[in-house]
Amino acid sequence: MARSPVELLAAALDEAGRLVEGIGPDQWDRPTPCAEWSVGDLTGHLVAGNRLFARALREDLLPAAPVERDRYAVALRESADELVAAFTAPGALERVVVVPFGRVPAVVALHLRLVEALVHGWDLASATGQVTRFDDESVERGLEFSRAKLSEVPADRSPFGPPQPVDPQAPVLDRLAALLGRAVPQGG
Repeated sequence: MARSPVELLAAALDEAGRLVEGIGPDQWDRPTPCAEWSVGDLTGHLVAGNRLFARALREDLLPAAPVERDRYAVALRESADELVAAFTAPGALERVVVVPFGRVPAVVALHLRLVEALVHGWDLASATGQVTRFDDESVERGLEFSRAKLSEVPADRSPFGPPQPVDPQAPVLDRLAALLGRAVPQGG
């Protein structure tokens, strides 16, 4: 039985949390596949994004306090719980929310967060030598959403690089990463 979009998001956020917990103390300053972002920068971006979208769903305009690097793993778990709770609130998925991309249906916002967790999880794993364990259903849904919506993002506002070549038989997470501008090593 297929899981709901919120269940897929929760699973992806859980795996992203596991990846952050696996970051070694000497790895925070390593570069990632996201140009100009270190492992620490990217982790902070995930935390901030989760909090921002949760606040948008609650129509809470107050900014969240910054997080210290030594609390990133805990902050990611807390922000993931906050985000999932916001998406599971009564009527949340029927609303329209304001996010950095503009006004979007909440279900689109949910898929944006799913793709962020998946691709930035891939980024973190690539930068820190970890192996991702995202489930195929979540990744397939993220790839399907990205293929359908990528053309709607104005070129001057695109947070992604141009799609990169990838073996069509590559793992689905590698295909998603390549679609969003990551150079995927040949052979996986």
